[in-house]
Amino acid sequence: MSKLSLQQQLGQKLSPQQIQFIKLLQIPVAELNTRVEEELEINPALEEGSESQEEENREDSEEYGSESEEEYGSDTELDVGDYIRDEDIAGYKMQGDGPNPDDDDREMPIIGGASLHETLLTQLGFLKLDERQQIIAEQLIGSIDEDGYVRRELELIVDDIAFSQNVETTVEEIEELLFKIQDFDPAGIAARDLRECLLLQIERKDEDDPTVQLSRQIISDFFDEFTKKHYDKIQKKLNISDDAIKYAIRLITRLNPKPGAGNNEEIKSQYLLPDFILQNNNGRLELFLNSKNAPELKVSRSYAEMFDTYDKSSKTDKKLKEAVSFVKQKLDAAKWFIEAIKQRQQTLLKTMHAIVEYQREFFLEGDESYLKPMILKDIADRIQMDISTVSRVANSKAVQTEFGIYPLKYFFSEGIATESGEDASSREVKHILKELIEAEDKHKPLSDEKLEKLLQAKGYTIARRTVAKYREQLNIPVARLRKEL
Repeated sequence: MSKLSLQQQLGQKLSPQQIQFIKLLQIPVAELNTRVEEELEINPALEEGSESQEEENREDSEEYGSESEEEYGSDTELDVGDYIRDEDIAGYKMQGDGPNPDDDDREMPIIGGASLHETLLTQLGFLKLDERQQIIAEQLIGSIDEDGYVRRELELIVDDIAFSQNVETTVEEIEELLFKIQDFDPAGIAARDLRECLLLQIERKDEDDPTVQLSRQIISDFFDEFTKKHYDKIQKKLNISDDAIKYAIRLITRLNPKPGAGNNEEIKSQYLLPDFILQNNNGRLELFLNSKNAPELKVSRSYAEMFDTYDKSSKTDKKLKEAVSFVKQKLDAAKWFIEAIKQRQQTLLKTMHAIVEYQREFFLEGDESYLKPMILKDIADRIQMDISTVSRVANSKAVQTEFGIYPLKYFFSEGIATESGEDASSREVKHILKELIEAEDKHKPLSDEKLEKLLQAKGYTIARRTVAKYREQLNIPVARLRKEL
């Protein structure tokens, strides 16, 4: 027999004001203006301007008060019924209420331009295709990924066209149109794998050039050996000179393995607007917020007066009650938004001041070696805030210094022990690791084990697996793949 029981539990729930603040805190300055414009559009009780200017205007209006009343009438009533919507009465929702796991991945505003697919569709327009071929070709272009490849099997694209366009086709017909698209710019577009991509680009070069001919043969017949950099095997099988294979490999490595990336990089390039400006005034570091971080907002005076008028009126009328509720919700939301903006500014400055103080030597000199190991908890402890708050400030924010613009994440790094017993920033170790690799003999590149010994000789206590991890984070391949002829 089932039993009913009561159980008490303690839990935390974010208030609308806290949600508002969290949303505003994590967006960069480039998005803030858009966010403010959105709120101004949906909330008539919120206006641009400062409270100080409002006070000046109020004094002026009091001086000429009698004249204004004669002109407009002191008992003029505003019909708020035009503003009322059923969904607003149920409960005013702020823009972006509620947690959204995708918000942390939001990017800054992007520069406009033609996308890769738009560029390809434009070129498709120059082909004299019938309606059926046009449908198939557009489906093929839609199947091209951001790197410029058609990685979906042609058999599956046949099914896609049948289901989505109700057009029956064959792999052969699709392949015929695919070859036409592969003639489009950029060279190598619509390839099905890297080998085909490189061959498409080589085919556009001078076919009478011996180096081009050799490059095509290497990609066609010895692609596996090429990818593994077994150049000695290729040279032996083809019985060619050192110079011949060197020129051929050089030609191949200058080809573009991601022909679609050029367009997408242009589309995805972001405005890097600094949220902070740091100036060095004779050894004194002065920190300022970007002026765009401090929009001037105020509560609409006319809306506040409207609320006072209707609040003092009779509460028996149902429509009037709804009007009062609506106006109050808009006023409260406007006050919450203004307060959240102010709190955002204070939190940003407080956090950045702590970062500047922690990394003072770097901001004075601009030398990476002066960077100290610093994690989110270090700053959170200093400003007595939660780690998640510091994380939101560091995300997508940047500071302008006399040495350039740096994302705040740049200053956070782990520590590596040194022989002297102090901790060195992992960024400092990566910097030295990169210098060692750049200075190595490319004919005999340094292995991770040799790099480990060189770093230890410089006083850094580091394991080989850590060297490998840092090398991968720097997008540097293993020694075998760094080898040059």
